[in-house]
Amino acid sequence: METLISLLVQIISGAVGGNLAGMTKQSLGTGLNTFLGGVGGLVLGQVVSALTGTSGGEALDVAAVGSNIVGGGIGGLVLTWIVGFIKNQMAAK
Repeated sequence: METLISLLVQIISGAVGGNLAGMTKQSLGTGLNTFLGGVGGLVLGQVVSALTGTSGGEALDVAAVGSNIVGGGIGGLVLTWIVGFIKNQMAAK
């Protein structure tokens, strides 16, 4: 159950990060910002959890939730911004 909660926190944090990235000129639209943010949040959230040792289904504590939020939010923001940047560069040519 803790693993499911961690995944949901990562996806939601990523979606928020994706929408924050969408507030720049790299926006892809609300739906795509949210989707890409969720994917980026899940991916980087899992990487951060593995690196910090907070993965593995142990009880949720402040460190685990914090790493899920930070990793998910940053992952969502970065992936959405990169895809938006590439899209804008391709459209400019």
